[in-house]
Amino acid sequence: MSAFATPATQNVASMTEATEPSVRMTDLVHATARRGLSPVTAVILVLIGSLLVIPVALVAIALGLGLLQLPYELIIVLQRRPMAFPLHMVASGLALILIPIAACARRRRDLHRAVGRAAAICVAAGGASALVVALASEATAVARAGFFVQGVVWLALLAAAFTAIHCGNVARHAQLMIAMAAVASAAVWLRLVIYGAVFAGLPFDPVYAAAAWACWMAPLGLAAIAARPLVQTKRPGQ
Repeated sequence: MSAFATPATQNVASMTEATEPSVRMTDLVHATARRGLSPVTAVILVLIGSLLVIPVALVAIALGLGLLQLPYELIIVLQRRPMAFPLHMVASGLALILIPIAACARRRRDLHRAVGRAAAICVAAGGASALVVALASEATAVARAGFFVQGVVWLALLAAAFTAIHCGNVARHAQLMIAMAAVASAAVWLRLVIYGAVFAGLPFDPVYAAAAWACWMAPLGLAAIAARPLVQTKRPGQ
């Protein structure tokens, strides 16, 4: 399954084990503020990244590397896909961290390009392996289909973003990167939905199947709306 392969029985405590990010919070706040966001909005976005995105990403990487104990459902997936599953977890976790860093570094071209290329490699590896992992999961057919389509959409957005920047369409590239980050954020929202469903005592399979689609489609729709005001620009010298 995709969205970093989250099972029903995954230990909630294991999802919050993480170390501090290498980029300082104050740096990210200043970077986002320079892009036209208010300081309050910038702080909120950084807090979301620090408290939600980074812990989920680091736990995914740790699970992929075997540093944390896998729940039973993921052990089955690992046995069925011993190479694709670790690759998916590690690459997708790294992508979840690198994408916002690349966005914050847009004013530093060399850093932006280096981090962006690293993120693109991770998205390509994570998205491609997600297709294989989704088919090997123990989830329902509807949930597996949702994760599979998520992987396809992630790869399609990556290809479109690469094409846009090669053609000098910076604004279109930015829009597509925002969309790609929104699809990646499903890893966070899926966990929140699962925890909420377990806490509320809701039937797991129907909730999980719906979340496998909604947790990436809803952020993608919101990203499409938010990206509309971006102004068409060209790369310098073109």
